[in-house]
Amino acid sequence: MRWCFFAAIAVAGAISDLWTKQRIFEWLGLPGESPPYWLLEPYAGLETTVNPGALFGMGAGWGSVFALMACLACVVILVWMVKYRAIESWWLTVSLAMVLGGIVGNLHDRLGLWNPPLDRPEWASGVRDWILLRYGEFTWPNFNIADSLLVCGAILLAVHSFLYAPSGDAKIRSNGRLGSS
Repeated sequence: MRWCFFAAIAVAGAISDLWTKQRIFEWLGLPGESPPYWLLEPYAGLETTVNPGALFGMGAGWGSVFALMACLACVVILVWMVKYRAIESWWLTVSLAMVLGGIVGNLHDRLGLWNPPLDRPEWASGVRDWILLRYGEFTWPNFNIADSLLVCGAILLAVHSFLYAPSGDAKIRSNGRLGSS
């Protein structure tokens, strides 16, 4: 049951990310082709951008490295789910499914599977973003649903680590599992 739930969240997250990217880019075109479409001017809108880096555009040109890291993260999540039995926790099941869905959505773009234009080689491993938030002179870097899933999943994991931290008398035994002394 939990595996189905885990898969459903991850797949729905990745599909919603890829579907919205496709539709928004079809509608507004590539970056620079259309002005922002405001939903709540001047605070929230839609604007296509391509991020050739990672968080806030850092690491531009390292798309292959980020793609490799994403693949490794997928493996780590599955190991965590199976070997370390995260699947036994609903909290971890939901959190890790959100993270996996976000990874898959952005990995699709990192691998160039969205058919970036050939005349823009810097976009070959870039991630398509389209959510625009602005307050006064401050504009938050554009993002997408995959980014939102990654952030929400990471926040849930952080909260879980505080709420379910091992007690102060727990020690790591030689087999690597937590237990009390």
